[in-house]
Amino acid sequence: MNSRSQIPLNVPAPRTWDARLARRLVTPLVDTWVTPNHLTTLRLLIGLAGALCLAHGGFAWANAGALLIVLSNFVDHTDGELARIGGKSSRIGHFYDLACDALVTVMLFVGMGIGTTHVGTLKVAPGWLGAVAGVAVALIFFLRMRIEDMAGKAGTKQASAGGFETEDVLYLLPIVTLTSVVMPFVVVASIGAPLFAAWVVVDYWRVARSAAAPAKAPETSQMWASE
Repeated sequence: MNSRSQIPLNVPAPRTWDARLARRLVTPLVDTWVTPNHLTTLRLLIGLAGALCLAHGGFAWANAGALLIVLSNFVDHTDGELARIGGKSSRIGHFYDLACDALVTVMLFVGMGIGTTHVGTLKVAPGWLGAVAGVAVALIFFLRMRIEDMAGKAGTKQASAGGFETEDVLYLLPIVTLTSVVMPFVVVASIGAPLFAAWVVVDYWRVARSAAAPAKAPETSQMWASE
């Protein structure tokens, strides 16, 4: 007997390893009551639980939080795969997914900052450094969403190689907690995230100018024609 849950032939295979595994796991859910928004909510709850564990501080709590963040990052792929193979995509669901991505990432950095030990030579509280990194990440998410509105998803496609994407760096978070280098990680993030945000601002400005250019072209052509 043929299974009802089959991937449509016109849906391309995922590029990354975690997305491929996510597709296999959600394929049986295609003909059920489960929607992509359910999986997005699950990802959000797991991610917030991980951020709270990180904010608690201590070796055991930090590692538990890191594992939850890794699980949340993986579950983040399941909603998109279910939407694609089940024909359940929606604009509201897409924005809900982006909002949850931003919130989990922001709370991740804030939690790491709050939970880490203050170093005497550091004049700024780690919680504030985490907040700086979190706000920068929130700005990045917002601008990427605006770029996607203007240039389509191709405009926000992440760099990938060997079946991994840029965001997959979060899978390495347990290494940070296991080696007890959370504090240096927060400091680096508080510097690197704003710098990357500045680069995204420039990219947003470039895309915005390109999107506005076609609107001016007909006016120029009409002026030449009148001359």
